[in-house]
Amino acid sequence: MSGEGTASVPSAASPLPPPGGLRAWLLAARPRTLPVSLAPVLVGTAVASVVGSVRPGPALAAGIGALLLQIGSNLANDVFDFEKGADTEDRIGPPRATQLGLLTPTAMKRGMVVVFGGATLVGLYLTWVAGPIVLAIGAASILAAIAYTGGPWPLGYHGLGDLAVFVFFGLVAVLGTAFVQLGTWPLIGLVAALPVGALATAILVVNNLRDIDTDRTAGKRTLAVRLGRVGARAEWAGLVFGAYALALVPWLAFGESAWVLLPWLSGPRALGLWRIVAHDTAGPALNEALAGTAQLGFLFSLLFAVGLAA
Repeated sequence: MSGEGTASVPSAASPLPPPGGLRAWLLAARPRTLPVSLAPVLVGTAVASVVGSVRPGPALAAGIGALLLQIGSNLANDVFDFEKGADTEDRIGPPRATQLGLLTPTAMKRGMVVVFGGATLVGLYLTWVAGPIVLAIGAASILAAIAYTGGPWPLGYHGLGDLAVFVFFGLVAVLGTAFVQLGTWPLIGLVAALPVGALATAILVVNNLRDIDTDRTAGKRTLAVRLGRVGARAEWAGLVFGAYALALVPWLAFGESAWVLLPWLSGPRALGLWRIVAHDTAGPALNEALAGTAQLGFLFSLLFAVGLAA
């Protein structure tokens, strides 16, 4: 469910790690994608501070669980895209561990089991804290992480990856983080989740815009493939600039202080990224936009969380 993430690994021209080693696993985990999973936890915790109070234990556990789900999703994406033929020597993104032979498909799947097992243990603690509904949330999150590129009907191959990212990196992650601290689903949490999910989805849009030709050849019918380059660029703009409009809602409709407008300080970065997304088709430029969109999403969410909690 992660898309490509950011430029977290060596370029194709850089020395690759030895097969099977720790550095190969680090490459597969894509560490620079991980702030994407922490962003909604920050915002959900800020929501908890607005409505009630922050509970450090559940907040920390939510963050650890989100990291493990992201890593598991990255491993699943790596191996299942390879097995389905979407990752070949023609891909223009950062290297993939399975495709390069650094980790075998069997090893990658075992790694997924270990990581998702760790996420399940965290979920059991949160279930003890907040009730059995957390089990359902956790199970759905793991299933979605696998089903993004795995299983008989992978979401990412049928144009539903964008929706899955919006739901699980926005609505579920923000509201779930707030719930394990508050025991309730506050309306302001839903409002705060929308821009977070929009920016997480925008990362995937750049990834799929970059890979539009190789995905089409492999039969991976992402939403970018279905919409074409013009449509994918319009989607990115709607998601990113729509997030800034949505950040106004807590101020206008919920009476939050003007501090909640802090995310607008990141606006110039968004405009700079739009110039790349709107005009460039080359892989290196879109890799830069991919990394930049991920950084923007985390910065926006951090400022949004600070503004909500102020």
